Amino acid sequence: MATKTALPYRFEFDPAETAEIAACNKRHGFAIVKGMLPPGMADMLKAEVRRVLEPVVRSSGAVTFTHDHFIEYSPVFASLMTYEPYMRIARALCDDEPMTLNRSAAIYKKPGCGPMAWHTDWDPLSHPYRTNAVLNNSGASSMWFYLNGIDDVRGGLAIIPDSHAEDWPAPDGFEFTARNKSFSRKGGASGPHIRMDDVPGAMPVIAEPGDLIVFAERTYHGVYPHRGTETRLSCGMSFRKQSYKPEQLWPISESARSFIDFCGPEVRPFVEGYWGMGGNWQSEPL
Repeated sequence: MATKTALPYRFEFDPAETAEIAACNKRHGFAIVKGMLPPGMADMLKAEVRRVLEPVVRSSGAVTFTHDHFIEYSPVFASLMTYEPYMRIARALCDDEPMTLNRSAAIYKKPGCGPMAWHTDWDPLSHPYRTNAVLNNSGASSMWFYLNGIDDVRGGLAIIPDSHAEDWPAPDGFEFTARNKSFSRKGGASGPHIRMDDVPGAMPVIAEPGDLIVFAERTYHGVYPHRGTETRLSCGMSFRKQSYKPEQLWPISESARSFIDFCGPEVRPFVEGYWGMGGNWQSEPL
């Protein structure tokens, strides 16, 4: 297992260091918050990910599955919006401006699952574009929990600090793929690069259950092959500023509407502007 990467700045923080967390994410494209979840919550969320995703995995025979609107089906996960230490960080990531829930997801990944190539979550808003492009142009930052803990053995993340800058060049020896979604080795295969350990500037993310991983939507990241023995369970959400107003939107789904109606008054301000996911929606030229 890899050791923690030494960087010339601090990137691990306590939950109360909200300003420092937001500043590190803004400057370097990521931050790690130690011990974010309250006692028992990691186990509760693991049970929720299994409850919602495991039936799909069993019926399909898949080795990994991603649910792209998990919060709509998990009241336990939604309850984090009532946990003030967590929401203070969410507000700081939105510059303490009025905010709303942007999106959520959960991932079930079995041992033996292969790597995920290097990529950025950001997509350009060039027609035709889909919901990912709208949601990932909002300036939101992902807030993820890897509920078994992660490292380079257990299907963990690799990230490239500072790669969230709009003018960031590809790593030395690499060139961007189409729309800058990934990069490939110069003179090598043209598809997205899938090795995590040979990219200049890359680092493994090492975290424990209950730690919060924050990264900007433009930050380039990939996933190591899962060589551990336990199914990797994770879930995350992001918030965006209410001031973000895209030109085109999709009709809100029945499950998203039911979720909003279910939420109590304490979290209603954070979900009234929630758009959910648009299925097969795509934009049309104006």
